[in-house]
Amino acid sequence: MEYHQSVLKKEALQFLISAREGWVVDATLGDGGHTQYILENSKPGVKVLGIDQDPSALKRAQARLEPFRERVAYAHGNFGGIASMLRQNGIDKIQGLLLDLGVSSRQLDVAERGFSFRFDGPLDMRMNTEGSITAQDLLESASDRELQNIIKEYGEERHYKRIVREIRKAQSKNPLTTTLQLANLISAVMPASRSSRIHPATRTFQALRIAVNNELHNLKIALRDSLEFLDAAARVAVISFHSLEDRIVKNFFRDEECDCVCPPKIPVCACNKKQTLRVLTRRPIQPSQEEIDINPRSASSKLRVAERVYV
Repeated sequence: MEYHQSVLKKEALQFLISAREGWVVDATLGDGGHTQYILENSKPGVKVLGIDQDPSALKRAQARLEPFRERVAYAHGNFGGIASMLRQNGIDKIQGLLLDLGVSSRQLDVAERGFSFRFDGPLDMRMNTEGSITAQDLLESASDRELQNIIKEYGEERHYKRIVREIRKAQSKNPLTTTLQLANLISAVMPASRSSRIHPATRTFQALRIAVNNELHNLKIALRDSLEFLDAAARVAVISFHSLEDRIVKNFFRDEECDCVCPPKIPVCACNKKQTLRVLTRRPIQPSQEEIDINPRSASSKLRVAERVYV
């Protein structure tokens, strides 16, 4: 079986693998590449809880990780529910947390999943195939203003009004049901410039995927809720693929590294805020040229890492 190529594997896991025994959480298990590397390069007392919202990914990972079955537990769900999944597995402290955000190659390359405009498939885009809202549902139920905001904020697309206007024109004649229908519609009103290396529909597809899966909200929850489970000196490693994710991670790490956030004019602290994290990567780590040559999809990835502190 051909598996998804894990990005920044060695760089991320050099921070996570420690001499201490205990649980590491791979909250975006995917095909299990990162988890396999952890288990192959750590002491037998290190165990992994693998979380994924895609049932097919969990099945592939379980097959791949069968040789380590005594050291792996699995949870089906979105990492936004990390607190409840840890409790359900009887885990109260973890030594590391890995979040590898974005869409896996397996999801992109399967037309039926509807993530890519390179193939003709249904407008689905659900990472959890048991979820209820598809991209087609979103396009049909969202108001013009809501859809404009989604494409503008999540896709950082400046032509959001024009795109929504054309979507509504098309829907007034026939339902938009496939990825190529949507991609071709966008291409027709936004011809790719010669200087641009991305497809005209890239930003809109990204925006719809983020909205369908509530990705940014769940990322914020996962980062916040993981704090109470991180043992002293435990690490959080996050691999992001676009500026929206990276900004959330960077700001969260920065805020949690600060103590008092009271205005300077207040002589005595009233907020009682305490530092919870120490940032280990002042600048994000990016893939080597060698990795990019092997896996071009890694080019936009960035790794940030922080360590839990108790003060």
